[in-house]
Amino acid sequence: METDTYSLAAQAEDEHWWYRGRRAVLKSVLDRYVPTSCRPLNVLEIGCGNGGNLPLLASYGKVFAVELNDAARERAARRGLAQIEKGWLPDGLPFESERFDVIAALDVIEHVENDRQAIVALGNRLTSNGLLLMTIPAYGWLWSPLDEISHHKRRYTSAQLVSLLTDLGFRVCYSSYFNTLLFPFAVTKIALGKLFDLSPCRALRTPPTPMNRLLQAVLIVESTLIPRVSFPYGLSILICASAK
Repeated sequence: METDTYSLAAQAEDEHWWYRGRRAVLKSVLDRYVPTSCRPLNVLEIGCGNGGNLPLLASYGKVFAVELNDAARERAARRGLAQIEKGWLPDGLPFESERFDVIAALDVIEHVENDRQAIVALGNRLTSNGLLLMTIPAYGWLWSPLDEISHHKRRYTSAQLVSLLTDLGFRVCYSSYFNTLLFPFAVTKIALGKLFDLSPCRALRTPPTPMNRLLQAVLIVESTLIPRVSFPYGLSILICASAK
């Protein structure tokens, strides 16, 4: 991502409805697929950014994290919740002697030129029963200036990701779109942003408190249904997989 984008995200990660709602979705999935009897775990977050997910992940065990951007990595380290090192996918991962029960790559794979090699590298760091948890932006036709400033390489469909993981030897435990209820409004907003050349950075700014709470509540509703149901469309994709 652009340096300015990291800075904007740092201001928003703790309070913005999108980040908070996504964490609610992630917690639902982790609670379903990581039994209490298996904790504490060795957890790795790839591309931890400013560290907004670290408090959640730390509730499941010992957390390690990887981040390429120096300023973001320093902000994440100040939280004091994880051992954080500089690294990148596919061939620059630290912690070579560690294996992980959970690896979280949250809106990361779309940044990597070679997604196949990146996923293989993550699989090589999983324990035998380890879980790979990924979120990824959906649908190439939703490409917008925000993808450009975020340095995305591509967007996906759920079927493309399931096929990719299966081809690479993973067993997909669960996949779903999410941010489904807001999908029509978001598509309209993206279209208007292109039409009127609105700044893509607007999406990273926390809305006024009442609106922020309302939008967060919508995602929390979805989190109560995930992973019992799989949504057929949405702005993002969530997928859990383990090595066969």
